[in-house]
Amino acid sequence: MTRKYISLIVVMLLAGMLWTGLVFAGLSEGWTRAAIAPPDDAKAFLAAAQDKAMERNRGNVALILISKGEEAGSFAFSEGEAVDRDSVFQVASLGKWLTAWGVMALVDDGKIDIDAPVSDYLTRWQLPPSTFDNDGVTVRRLLSHTAGLEDGLGYDGFASAEERQTLEQSLTRAGDAAPGKSGEVRLGREPGSGWQYSGGGYTLLQLLVEEVSGQSFSEYMDSAVFAPLGMTRTTFDHDRAIELGLVQNFRPDGTTEPFRWYTAKAATSLFTTAGDLSLFVKAQGPDGRQSVLSKGSRDLVMAPHASQLGAEIWGLGAMLYAPNNRGGFIIGHDGQNGPAINTAARLDPATGDGIVVLSTGTPLLATDLAGEWVFWRTANVDALDFASALPDALLWLAAGWLLLIIIAIMVGYRMHVRKKAGSPAS
Repeated sequence: MTRKYISLIVVMLLAGMLWTGLVFAGLSEGWTRAAIAPPDDAKAFLAAAQDKAMERNRGNVALILISKGEEAGSFAFSEGEAVDRDSVFQVASLGKWLTAWGVMALVDDGKIDIDAPVSDYLTRWQLPPSTFDNDGVTVRRLLSHTAGLEDGLGYDGFASAEERQTLEQSLTRAGDAAPGKSGEVRLGREPGSGWQYSGGGYTLLQLLVEEVSGQSFSEYMDSAVFAPLGMTRTTFDHDRAIELGLVQNFRPDGTTEPFRWYTAKAATSLFTTAGDLSLFVKAQGPDGRQSVLSKGSRDLVMAPHASQLGAEIWGLGAMLYAPNNRGGFIIGHDGQNGPAINTAARLDPATGDGIVVLSTGTPLLATDLAGEWVFWRTANVDALDFASALPDALLWLAAGWLLLIIIAIMVGYRMHVRKKAGSPAS
């Protein structure tokens, strides 16, 4: 191979690396993206968000915008029965963020050590033996999805209350595990070695709360978290939620989904309203007044505890969505149960700005509106927006590399033809 061919290959590889860098930089920095409203114009953002929601909505949606710890506006509408800020939605995994507050309240009370083996507090169930050390499974690691559990749950719920398993049965093998999941909660990697999402870890925390508090999980959360925050229409108790009156859970085709019952309440079955959830969000701003957690525990919830691909992504029960340009992160959580439920909440703890979006019937509507808020507030791309745009970015990446390869082949062929034409006849 001559130097010209080697040079061609080197140039192609360098161009490919540059293209790769440009694609991912453009995706992560939002180079081709524009905010949906002018900076600091809350009314314009609310109007743009409402237009987007009305255009896409196939079920119901309730949104509250928060500015400097105060409500800046809201809207709600439905394709069926009317909804408003006080309508009760099932919010799926978003409940993990509130579960974390309940667990950290026990830490503040001195009833559990955040870095002690969770097994020290359990009598009703224990992790099965594995090749790894179960004592490495601590409360801190369970909250941050770094305990090494391999379940990846995902719960689909049960059709009736009678079908529900006990907590112990669910932890051994969840009968309502999402498709493709074994339902078993066990160690699959060294505790603390990395981040891996685990719904089962939060079911284990639910058991921990019950064992330590001596109450049912729902009763404890009502008294320790919801009542002190004034969240009178929020509960993990299914019967209580039905009494309060639930919104219709729409599917994208316009039909409604029957109510589902869950054993794994802490992981996936919180019931709340946009109004109540806004109280929770506002309590975590710089001027937020609350008696549930100490400042140290509240700060721990927001602090980085897990990373992926070099980016800090998780605190203790709260996801870290993007830098807030003030040395911290936009925090919050999302919820997604099948195609019916999608919920999202975001907060900038430094300013008290935030957003709450509860929806059914339109996959990713809440997540997308929350991502728009993050970009509007910070000009940084929300982590879930990055993840959802990744498939398109990979297509652009592949197209660029294919074009470079085609160009290299064409140039190489022309070089070969010229060399052959310039060779003396034999």
